[in-house]
Amino acid sequence: MNPVLGIAGYVLREAMSRKFILAFIVGITLVLSVVALSLRLDVVDGALAASRLFGEEIRASIRSVDVALRPVYMVAAFIVFYGGILFGIVACSDFAPSLMSPGRIEHLLALPIQRWHLLAGTFLGVMALALGGTLYGTTGLVLIFGVKAGYWTAGPLIAGLMACVGFAAVYAVMLTTATLVRSAALSAASGFLFLIGGVIAGFRQEISSAFEDGLSRRIFEGVTLMLPRLSSLAQAAGDIAASRPLEVRSLEALLAGVLVFGLGALAVGFWRFEGKDY
Repeated sequence: MNPVLGIAGYVLREAMSRKFILAFIVGITLVLSVVALSLRLDVVDGALAASRLFGEEIRASIRSVDVALRPVYMVAAFIVFYGGILFGIVACSDFAPSLMSPGRIEHLLALPIQRWHLLAGTFLGVMALALGGTLYGTTGLVLIFGVKAGYWTAGPLIAGLMACVGFAAVYAVMLTTATLVRSAALSAASGFLFLIGGVIAGFRQEISSAFEDGLSRRIFEGVTLMLPRLSSLAQAAGDIAASRPLEVRSLEALLAGVLVFGLGALAVGFWRFEGKDY
């Protein structure tokens, strides 16, 4: 077996032994069940006549289903994007520090595998968890609204995949942090900081105007230029989920920027891990 896939499987077995995957599935299933049981949609000839959530009528005007559900899909995309990344930061912060804990790391390094296999396998295992959870949740959402409203769209699935791209960049930073300090708390803290930085980077032009023209503005623009524009990616995910025109100029450039940042962060982690003495 490929060593990277072997380590990824090791991470998944670790998640399974901690009942992490079971808790993950139960949590998502509960959320989907609440949405399915509490949402009532009255659809007549492709138009939404009325909608009720937890028994309360949301809006009475008659609109076509695809237009009426746009805000719902937009909100769902934001919840999947930011909620998924936040949950991933908290839930996955301990995997890498635990793998590098004294005793375990020496055992792993004694195996006939290279050091970069450990980091690449850990990253791949965590991303497999994130991808599996995202697909499960967004597929359930598509099925619920598809059955209730008769309107089918792959927008939420695509938005979920974009959330995974954003989380990949954030977790790359967390994994690199774990090679510097074997601390789950600091690993999670670095993830939170880069998530906030990524949100600010998406609004860098609007925020930079609040600084006086000079050194402080140039420093702000220089720092945020290097960060992934996660808030712009979340907005694009929401637009796709709601079948709206994209506000960003180039989705390809945005995704490439996030991926390049993540690969750069991983490269720093590989370099640091290769030179570390255990």
